[in-house]
Parts: sequence; C-alpha cells; structure tokens
Amino acid sequence: MTASIVFFPVGNGDMTLVTLDNDQKLLIDLHVRKAADIDADDTPDVIADLRQRLNRDDEGRLYVDGFLLSHPDKDHISGLEAHFHLGPPEDWDEDDDKILIHEMWSSPVIFRRASKSLTLCSDAKAWAKEARRRVAIFRENGTIASLGNRIQIMGEDEDGKTDDILGIVVRTNESISKLNENTSGAFEGRLLAPLSQGDDEGAEELLAKNRSSVIIRFSIRGGGIFDKCRFLSGGDAEVAIWERLWDNLGDEHADWLDYDILQAPHHCSWHSLSYDSWSKMGEDAKVCEAARNALGQIRKGAIVVASSKTISTDDSDPPCDRAKREYISIVEGKSDRFICVTDVWEDEERALEYEITASGIIKTVKSVAMAAVAAMGIGATASQARAHGRADGSL
Repeated sequence: MTASIVFFPVGNGDMTLVTLDNDQKLLIDLHVRKAADIDADDTPDVIADLRQRLNRDDEGRLYVDGFLLSHPDKDHISGLEAHFHLGPPEDWDEDDDKILIHEMWSSPVIFRRASKSLTLCSDAKAWAKEARRRVAIFRENGTIASLGNRIQIMGEDEDGKTDDILGIVVRTNESISKLNENTSGAFEGRLLAPLSQGDDEGAEELLAKNRSSVIIRFSIRGGGIFDKCRFLSGGDAEVAIWERLWDNLGDEHADWLDYDILQAPHHCSWHSLSYDSWSKMGEDAKVCEAARNALGQIRKGAIVVASSKTISTDDSDPPCDRAKREYISIVEGKSDRFICVTDVWEDEERALEYEITASGIIKTVKSVAMAAVAAMGIGATASQARAHGRADGSL
C-alpha cells in the first residue's frame, strides 16, 4: 500500500486524509458543506470522495482507523452527525451506512478554551459527547476498549482531570507511534500542542484567543523507508502558539518542527505569523520572528498547502495574501511550492493528493479520463521525476 496525504477542497476549512503504507487511515478534521447536496451547486462533494477512499470491515461498515479533531470550530467538524456513526458500534445501522470511527484523537483542553470564547456548534457538542462516552469506558474497565470505542487523549487536561486515565493520554511533546492499537512503524507523530498556560496569568486568555489547536508533526514511512515525509498539521493555531513553541523548542528541538509539507495554519491567516492586523496596518504589519521561525523549519524542497478559498490581494484574512507571500519566502521564494487547494485544478475543484514513496513525494493527478502522476521534487531525482512523466521534478 502506498502512503498518501489528501487535502479535500473545502474552502476555508480543513479536511485531510492521511493513509499509511499499512493501509490505515487517519482523518484530520471535517468540513462537509450542505451546498454539496444541491445538484445545481458546484460545491465539491467531499464526503462522496472520502467514502470512496475508505475500507469496509467484516460487517460491511465503512470506517476510519482514526479521526483527529484539531479544535471544535465549525469549519473543522461540520458534517459529523450527518455522516459518522456516534455511539456504541453495535448500534451502527446498515440503512444509514454512516462511517465508523475506530479511534478518536481528541483534546479536552481545546474544548475548555473554546467554551469560554465561543459557542460550540451541534457537531462539536456531538464530538465531545462521544469522546466522554469512550473515556468513561476506559475509566470503568481500565483497559483499551474495542474498535469503535477507542480514544487517545491529546494532551493532559487542566487541573489533573486526566490523571486517572493516563493509559490513553499522550502528553505534550511526547511521540505517538500507534494508531488504533497498531504499532507497525508506519508513522510517528510528535504532539506539540495544545500548550499548558504555565505560570503566566495572562496566558489562558491569550491561548484561547489563538484558537488553541492540536498540533502534530508527523513522520510518515514511504516505500518501506521510515521518515520519507514530515507533515506539520496545526489547525487554527495562531501567532502566540507558534511563538511559544519556538521559545520552548527552538534551541534544543527545532527539528521537531521541520517538515516536507506544512498545512498553513488557520487557512493561511496572517494571524498565525503576526500580532498586527493586516486589514488595519497593511504592509506596515510586522511578522513575529519567533512564530515565523517555528513555521519556517523546511526540509529540502518543502511545500506549504493552504486549505482555503482563492487567495486575493485585498485585505481579507483568512486567507491573506501577505501571509501567502511570507510562506513563499519561507520556501525559498519558489511560488510553485505554495499551493492553494481550491486553485490546484483548472477544470474543477477536486482533492489534492500526494503519494509518499521510496523515490520521494509525488503529486497524484486524477481525472475522469485518466490518472497520471507528477513528481513533486521533494527528495526525487531528475531521473525519477522523468519516470513519473515530468523531466524537471517541479510541481
């Protein structure tokens, strides 16, 4: 099985599917827009695309091995109740044919901070309820639950609330090496956030305003070779988070942040790079150097992917043209190494997919008429690029 990362075209939202080379699948966030159900609307039907990529178990149920929610904003969880089975797996209904989540990856901290600053949508409330159900099973039995009842907690909760369930808790800065109880070596993740507020009295409010998100830097095996792709995923984490990460990690663990593929946080928002308002200050807005350093730890040929609507040159944010220019600067001034998911294909909006192989990271081009691949140029030689149909190794 070939490992891959798929970015679905969801406008200003996140929905990413990581497939490991052992065929396990981890969904990161969800944004299913209701307009996709209208025949006359050209909004991409991302849930139909997702379903085609998933496997069915012995009981005929579609499933994901894992589902990571970075944070509970609507544009990261819309469509959960409509398309995913929640509750005991034995209650799955064949007529509904919803997707079963074998294992949830969830953080209680992001819900506590979110509840103080915004109202949760119904899908976010449903996620929280399902997470509590699964945690209760572990608390009652003290052992890892069965498929469809499993959960890994991303980061310790506040005030010691997870001290009695540490068997399913991944602490911040620890590595994650198993998905759905499988430890085949197909990946390793480093949990970098959510961050604790520490002793700073103003930190709680600051971190909440920055939409505290789960941040994980994945190292993914490709073609049997470990660490062929490093993928940094950070939800809507904004400048205070990235600044603090760099202050905490920069001297000793900067390599925990390096990447081949970065999903630009908060849909290419300027507020992940700066405390200044782009709409008010324009070109006078200043980049936070520590945040830029955290987001600038590139490996050779690295790219930045913006899961956003088309980026214009007006003062909108997100996405922000000034942020786009900063990311292009980060990837050595190469504009073809910054990719907006909405704008990848000229003929229609469809998913952006990269395969992770022993030869490098390959952009996969699929259409109704044909399927072809183009070498992306990350870790691929010129001869390997020609073998995949492109002589220059470019996007």
